Order: sequence, then C-alpha cells, then structure tokens
Amino acid sequence: MSNISKTWIITLIIFLGLKANAQTITLDNYYNQETKKDKSGNMVSFHYLWDEKASSGFSIFGEAFKRNGAKELKTLSTAPNADKLKGTDIFIIVDPDNLKDNPKPNYVTETEATAIAKWVKEGGVLLIMANDEVNADLEHTNILTTKFGFTFNKDLILHVIDDQHFADGELTIENNPILKTAKTIFIKDASSIAINNSAKPILKTADGKNVMVSVKYGKGTVLAVGDPWLYNEYVNGRLPVKYENDKAANDIASWLIKQIH
Repeated sequence: MSNISKTWIITLIIFLGLKANAQTITLDNYYNQETKKDKSGNMVSFHYLWDEKASSGFSIFGEAFKRNGAKELKTLSTAPNADKLKGTDIFIIVDPDNLKDNPKPNYVTETEATAIAKWVKEGGVLLIMANDEVNADLEHTNILTTKFGFTFNKDLILHVIDDQHFADGELTIENNPILKTAKTIFIKDASSIAINNSAKPILKTADGKNVMVSVKYGKGTVLAVGDPWLYNEYVNGRLPVKYENDKAANDIASWLIKQIH
C-alpha cells in the first residue's frame, strides 16, 4: 500500500471517528415556550433554556452533556418533524405548556408524535421530562408517550410543601442502571408513570409508583421522568448536601449519550 493510500485511510478513520463523536443535543422550546418581561419591558423566553443561568435554567444540565462529549447544544423553537430532527442525536422535551404557562400553548399533535416516534425508531434518543398535571400538559404529551408503551398519570407524587419537608421528595438509589454515582436524590411534585407495554421502570417511590422509565423503541431509546427536576435550582447546591442531583444530571447525560448509535 502506498503512503498516499495509507494517509487517505487514516484521514478517513479520523473523520468518521470525529463524526461519530459529534453528538448534538436538541432542547425543545416549542412545547415549552414560556415568556416574561425583562427589565426593559421586552418579552423574552425563559424556563429550561441552555443559556439560562438563573435558577429556572438548564445551563448546568447542558454542561453535563458537554462534559460527557456532546459537541453542540441546540434549541428547536418550532414543531418537530423529520427535517428538523435531522442531525439531532438526543431530543429533550421538558414540561410541555398548559394554559397556566402559556395562553396559546403548542400541544403535541398526532402528526408530530408520529414524526418523533419515527425518528426514535430510526435511532434517536428521546428524553421526556414532564411535571404534575397542574404544571404541565399531560393529556397531549401522552399522545406521544403511548407510542412507546407508557403514559404520565394525572396525579401528584413526592409532594413537598416547603423547605422543611425535603424528605418527602427524597429517593434512595441502589444498583440503578442509569444513576450510577448519585445515591440520594430529590424530586418534588412529580407525576407517576403507567407502563402499558415494553417500558421498564428505572426509579420508583417507596410505595412502588414509577418515577422514571425507559424503553427501547426500534433502534432508539426513550427515557422519561415525571418532573423537570434537573434545572439549575435543584443542581446548583441549594439543596441539602445529602441530595446528589448534580451527580444524577451527569449520570443521565452520560447514559443518554451512550445510547447514541
């Protein structure tokens, strides 16, 4: 083999390796599209955004993905379809709006759910972080989740009334397939998850209700949890030191990236 051929092969291997490791994490900002007035009186987006460093943001969760090899953190502010999900390795839907959050919420439709499910089936990795019924639209979100064999229940688990009752949202982790380093975590006011088909429980409450589930769907993977519990307020050190939500954020980011094919 000539030196030119060897050089070409080495270059190709390096290129393919870089491409394989160039994970893109896309955060939905369509189903969750909350706005507020800034100091200048302009309406701005907020809540669960990559670049949002306030308590309501996802900046720390985004750092966890980058720490585990993600190359790009993107945001999708329009309805997802095959073209818009092209190039995305992990898609995150968090706390879909209801009328309390947004006077004109963008509800999940059957067409959009079918497109997302097809993307997962072809190898996409989907993370769905819901909320309790008062704070999120579960009815339309379940149009999507039923395709994967589970639904969010319209209930309230891990209810915490104030900072004097952290223990009511406490979950102890043992031999968990995803949460490898976090041993005790805190989740507040979540919805439980009903498993209808092939989804598997990942995390349960003390009385056996599903907090987190996963499912393999075609070539892809879905992970779902009943609360958007990894935003900055709950991973920035505000919680009592025993709660390792920061480690959980890293565990979940690491696991999701490992599901990419």
